[in-house]
Amino acid sequence: MNLLAIHPVTLNKNCVLTPHPGEAARLLGISTQEVQANRLKYLVDLVARFEATVVLKGAGTLVGAPDGTIAISSAGGPVLATAGSGDVLAGIIGALIAKGLDSFEAACAAVELHGMAGQLALDICGEHGLTATGLVSLIPQALLRCLTN
Repeated sequence: MNLLAIHPVTLNKNCVLTPHPGEAARLLGISTQEVQANRLKYLVDLVARFEATVVLKGAGTLVGAPDGTIAISSAGGPVLATAGSGDVLAGIIGALIAKGLDSFEAACAAVELHGMAGQLALDICGEHGLTATGLVSLIPQALLRCLTN
């Protein structure tokens, strides 16, 4: 993300960016507080700037597509604010794209699955102690829950 902030380029429409608010602020040259104050506006700005699907992580994760489609997710929570959690999300997105979903569908499904895994982690170990490896281990259970709900 830091490189894109310094040398912005138009990305392939199949690309997915997954910034947290601090990274989004760097990409846009504004403060994190500005991003947090108007997350929807800055999601749209990021999508337009990079012409790619963008997942703006945080409370009420937003997913925006180059065609203007936007999704809002309430999945997840503070338990996912741990080192490596965003890498897990990116891996899920990549796996779903590899399975044939388009970028927006993959991002939306991944956000929900990631959030469900986070909820399972919260139920098991509380708000503290989650690692990226622990989160990955919960993906099969989360997928089962998502498919049966």
